[in-house]
Amino acid sequence: MIFVVRHAKAGSRTDAADDSGRRLSRAGTAQSIALSEMLISAGAVGPLLSSPFARCRQTLEPLAGRLGVGIGIDPSLGEAQPIGPLLELVHGASEGTVLCSHGDMIPDLMSALQRRGCRFVGEPNWKKASTWVLARNADGEVTTARCIAPPDVLDD
Repeated sequence: MIFVVRHAKAGSRTDAADDSGRRLSRAGTAQSIALSEMLISAGAVGPLLSSPFARCRQTLEPLAGRLGVGIGIDPSLGEAQPIGPLLELVHGASEGTVLCSHGDMIPDLMSALQRRGCRFVGEPNWKKASTWVLARNADGEVTTARCIAPPDVLDD
């Protein structure tokens, strides 16, 4: 299985001149720490791949520290990207991979996977720091997707 994480809570879009540099809020940092524990328990071992945006990299930093691995950057995980390259990334990812992306990309990815026969187990959750667990068959096709709600933390 592989994991697709929506980045944790970040500051306001008006806080940064360049949105790609927008960082996690205090609540987002707490979410990222809690996510690392949950992902390790669920079987995440890496590699870790992030959108080029700072808030996605920061979401994976506690997990990277715990696993002793680096965080790779993949442009297909960025905001407002075509879905084809992201589908290819998911298809070719090794078991235990963690991908971190954005609120516009993950629903599009999940819709595309459903159109290709993926079955959702349970209810979707699109909130920040939610995680999709994707199970694949021997051909790398995603067969089921289960969403884990974001960690409960106090807001900023």
